Amino acid sequence: MIKVTVWNEFKHEQVHEEVRKVYPDGLHKAIADGLEQEGGFAVRTATLPEPEHGLTEQALADTDVLVWWGHMAHEEVADEIVERVHRRVMEGMGLIVLHSGHFSKIFKKLMGTSCDLKWREANEKERVWVVDPAHPIAAGLPEYFELKPEEMYGEHFDIPAPDELVFVSWFEGGEVFRSGCTYHRGQGKVFYFRPGHETYPTYYHPLVRRVIANGVRWAAPSGAAKPVRGNHQPLEKLG
Repeated sequence: MIKVTVWNEFKHEQVHEEVRKVYPDGLHKAIADGLEQEGGFAVRTATLPEPEHGLTEQALADTDVLVWWGHMAHEEVADEIVERVHRRVMEGMGLIVLHSGHFSKIFKKLMGTSCDLKWREANEKERVWVVDPAHPIAAGLPEYFELKPEEMYGEHFDIPAPDELVFVSWFEGGEVFRSGCTYHRGQGKVFYFRPGHETYPTYYHPLVRRVIANGVRWAAPSGAAKPVRGNHQPLEKLG
């Protein structure tokens, strides 16, 4: 069983009725339900209002993959917690960053760029194209799938060139976007997946749930030994 923590700032659901209608128990609950339906995961949730944002040292030590959704409260995430999550990623914990999490402190720290983009809310159709069909995150997917309505994200997306580009999205207004990007950071793996505006039922879509589940499986720790660094004694006799 892959141990997953689904983190959500849990702000929109408290103040916006249109979001609460779509996700009455919070976006984190919908995402967690999707993972539980896929099977093979032990899932817990955590939210911003909890002590230490629900991301205590013990909680993160017991997490193989952290799924992150945030939007209106990025600056409320304590720097200490960001450093804690960053350290765990470097040690091998996987990180899945969803939708507006592109502006989260942790994603920007891992990318080293502004992570800015263009956007528009116009109830558009998004067509998500699989551009790396051999990638494990694309397992079980058709050549493309469509989401409507969705928010538009458009290039230029200020991120480093992905290690692997799995998905590219097209929108009715004509824009395109690198919507499925993977990275390696230290011993950890990071996957950014674009869809998921809070007023749309995206996280109930079966193929979105499949992508997130595939992403979690891909990002799970490899189990390899921790690298040894620094001054080192020879393994063979010298001289």
